[in-house]
Amino acid sequence: MSSPDPQVRAARNPSPSAARGPVVAVTGAAAGIGALLTARLAASEEIKQVIAIDERRGEVSEATWHILDVRDPAIAEKLRGADVVVHLALDLDLETDAAARTAYNVRGTQTVLTAAAAAGVHRVVLCTSAMVYGALPDNDIPLSEDAELRATAEATGVGDLLEIERLGRRAPRAHPGLNVTVVRPAVLVGGTDTALTRYFESPRLLVVAGSRPTWQFCHVDDLCSALEYAALEKVDGEFAVGCDGWLEQEEVEELSGIRRMELPSAVALGAAARLHRIGLTPSPAGDLAYTMHPWVVSVGRLHDAGWRPQWTNEEVLAELLEEAAGRHTVAGRRLGRKDATAAGAAGATVALLGAAAVVRRARKRRGL
Repeated sequence: MSSPDPQVRAARNPSPSAARGPVVAVTGAAAGIGALLTARLAASEEIKQVIAIDERRGEVSEATWHILDVRDPAIAEKLRGADVVVHLALDLDLETDAAARTAYNVRGTQTVLTAAAAAGVHRVVLCTSAMVYGALPDNDIPLSEDAELRATAEATGVGDLLEIERLGRRAPRAHPGLNVTVVRPAVLVGGTDTALTRYFESPRLLVVAGSRPTWQFCHVDDLCSALEYAALEKVDGEFAVGCDGWLEQEEVEELSGIRRMELPSAVALGAAARLHRIGLTPSPAGDLAYTMHPWVVSVGRLHDAGWRPQWTNEEVLAELLEEAAGRHTVAGRRLGRKDATAAGAAGATVALLGAAAVVRRARKRRGL
């Protein structure tokens, strides 16, 4: 009688490390970072089982799929048997209505934390952003991971992230035995679309006079490996993830070959606020601070746990520029090819700033 296929033998007799490993549930598992992490965990010999949760089924067939909204309290039943939950079902889309985005992000996180505790899960991993530290001119370079969170809710999604972190801090007090780990990536690159990645789709890099931008990136592959570390409890608490070191604005301009357009602070911030208020751009003025002031973070806790980034800032910037090729964004607003060609490089910026001024004057004349 022939011996079973090697894959069949492996399925019947999982490796000792996998048998001992945790059962990990991932929310938001069908797309984006959630899909990448689900595939990574499913392929890991250190993970016993992956439970994938989303509103549609993803492509990782090795995972056990549950199709539902993370705000549904029925998620508690789907989490039974899980040791760790990695919560990645967040909406940070620039085009989403802000109130709807906040309602989804906050309610979803509340439900997942409560459901995890009810299901006997002992660890929840939340993913926010290093943006929660705030971008301020007096920030240390780099910031300690224990630095005070000084961000405000003025930038896209940052208010949601701050509230998610607040919920994460409260959860262990409300649910003894539940541990919460918070992962804060730097500027995320790799199939992402944010105000910060769109900055590099502009014909000119807007620099506010007198500011000191610094850039630290995080490739999604490195974020997924850091989330795996958290799921395996190789690191816990609150920690940042990103490339080692940072790039000064001058280095970014030299590496990218994109020239700067420098504007006084009052002009840049005022124009950004007006353009957002009248609906010409999706990015509020608060997003601009993250291109003005430093918010580079230390990744010491991951380093102490033995983790190292596989990407450098220079390599991630090169990938970002490759992804941005052919896209045309001005003041956070994506332009069609026809619009970009007609407007020209600097002309597009002037056109948008001029449009904001025209609308403002028209409203004043109408008494609005």
